[in-house]
Amino acid sequence: MAENTAEKIAGFIRERFPEAEITESDDIFSLGYINSLFAMELVMYLEKTFGITLGNDDLRIDNFRTVKAMTGLVSRYVAPAPVG
Repeated sequence: MAENTAEKIAGFIRERFPEAEITESDDIFSLGYINSLFAMELVMYLEKTFGITLGNDDLRIDNFRTVKAMTGLVSRYVAPAPVG
């Protein structure tokens, strides 16, 4: 699931910034891709796409710096599907 989640998040960022050549570990804030408006779009995207509601404690910059951090945030809310 984490790989699929990361692909979706990276794809969303690339749709908005086609010139972005980011990896899962790149700090998208320091690369200049994020402003306050896009940060809110990211929150709404994660909530809508993954069917979660982020709490106020989750709205820290470190949870949104990288695709990897956002994937981890989503995985804390989405339980893996049972096997078998």
